[in-house]
Amino acid sequence: MNGPSVKTPAVAPAAMPSVLWALTFGNFVIGTGVMVVPGTLNDISASLNVSVSVAGQLISFAALLMCLGAPLLVAVVSDFDRRRLLALTMVWYGALHLLSATMPTFASLLVVRVLTVISPAIFTPQAAACIAVLVPPHQRGKAISLVFLGWSVASVLGMPLGSWIGGTMGWRYAFTAVGLLAFLSAAWVWRAMPDGVKPAAFSLATWRETLQSKPLMLCVAVTAFYSAGQFVLFSYFAPYYKTNFNITPTQLSLMFAWFGAFGFLGNLWVSRNIERLGASRTVFVAVGSMALSLALWPLGSSLTLTALVLIPWALGCFSANSAQQARLSSIAPTLASGSIALNTSAMYAGQAAGAASGGWLIAQGKMSMLHWAGLAGLLVAMVLSWLATRAHARKARAA
Repeated sequence: MNGPSVKTPAVAPAAMPSVLWALTFGNFVIGTGVMVVPGTLNDISASLNVSVSVAGQLISFAALLMCLGAPLLVAVVSDFDRRRLLALTMVWYGALHLLSATMPTFASLLVVRVLTVISPAIFTPQAAACIAVLVPPHQRGKAISLVFLGWSVASVLGMPLGSWIGGTMGWRYAFTAVGLLAFLSAAWVWRAMPDGVKPAAFSLATWRETLQSKPLMLCVAVTAFYSAGQFVLFSYFAPYYKTNFNITPTQLSLMFAWFGAFGFLGNLWVSRNIERLGASRTVFVAVGSMALSLALWPLGSSLTLTALVLIPWALGCFSANSAQQARLSSIAPTLASGSIALNTSAMYAGQAAGAASGGWLIAQGKMSMLHWAGLAGLLVAMVLSWLATRAHARKARAA
C-alpha cells in the first residue's frame, strides 16, 4: 500500500503549529455543534411543542447519520485535497446551522439536523488522518491528542455557552452562534492548511485488512460501548437536572462548564502522559473513571453532590476519545485513516444507541434508571478494552 503523500514540498516546521491549531479549533466548533442539542434540549422541547424524549431523537438520528457516514465518506473524499475538503466541510456546517435556526417545526429541524452532521462525519476523522502527513511518527500521539483537545475545549466553553444562550435567548440563537463559528473555522483552515495534503487512499483490500484485524475491531467496539454508556444519561442532562433539581439556565450552563473543565484537564493530562503510560492503559483507566461516576450516581442527592460525582466521568470522557485515536494509530499506522473513521463511526453509533435508550427509559417513566443502563455499557467497554490489549499483544508476539 502506498504511504501518505503530499503533492507539494514537505511542510515547513514553522507552519505545523498553525495547522494543528486550526484543526483543533475546527474540532472545537464540531464538538460545540454536536453538543448544542443536549445543552438546549429543554428549550427545543418547549419551543417546538414536543416531549423531551422526542426532542432527544435529534441526537439519535444525527448520530446515526454520522455513524454511517464516517466510514462511507472515507472513499468518497479520498481524492480531495484536504485543505479544500476541510474548509468546505466547515462552510457546510455553518450554513446548515444557520438554516436550522429558521426551522418552524420539529420535523423540518430533524431533516436539516441530519444533513448538518455530514460535516462531523468528514472533519473529525479526516483531520486525524492528516496528522500522518503533517507530523513525524514520533510526535503523532501528542499531535492527535492536541487536535482532539478541541472537543474538550468545546465541553468547557462551547457547550456551556450554547446552553446559556439557549436557556436565556432561545435555541435558535445558540445554533446561529455555532454557524458563525463554523465560518470562522473554515477561514482558518483555508489559511493554515498547505495545498496538496492527501492521506493515502483506502482500497478494498485495505478495508478488508482493517476489518479483519481483531485488535482494531475490538478497540472500535470499546468506543461504541463507552459512547452508548455515556449518552444514555449525558443526552438528557438538561431535563434530568430540571426534573430533579429545578435547575435554572445559568446553573445548567455552569454544570456543563464544570464538567467541561475537568474534561479539558483530563485530556490535557493524557496529551502529556500518553506516551509514558501507553494508549491501551490510558483508555482502560479513562473508561473506568467514567464507570466510577455512574456507580456513585445515587449519592448525588443535591446539585453540589452531583457536581462532585461528575468529576471522574469528566476526567475520563474526552481523554478516552483522544487515547483511542492514538491507540488505533499505534496498532496499525498504515490503517489509521480507515480505523479512525470506523472508530468515529462507532462513537456516533454509541451516541445514537445511548440517546435512543435514554429516551425510551424516560418515556417509560424510568429517568432514575439512566445511570444504571449507562454503567452497564461502560463495564462492557472495559472488558472489551482488556481483550483488545491481549489480542494486540498476541499479534505482536506472533509477528
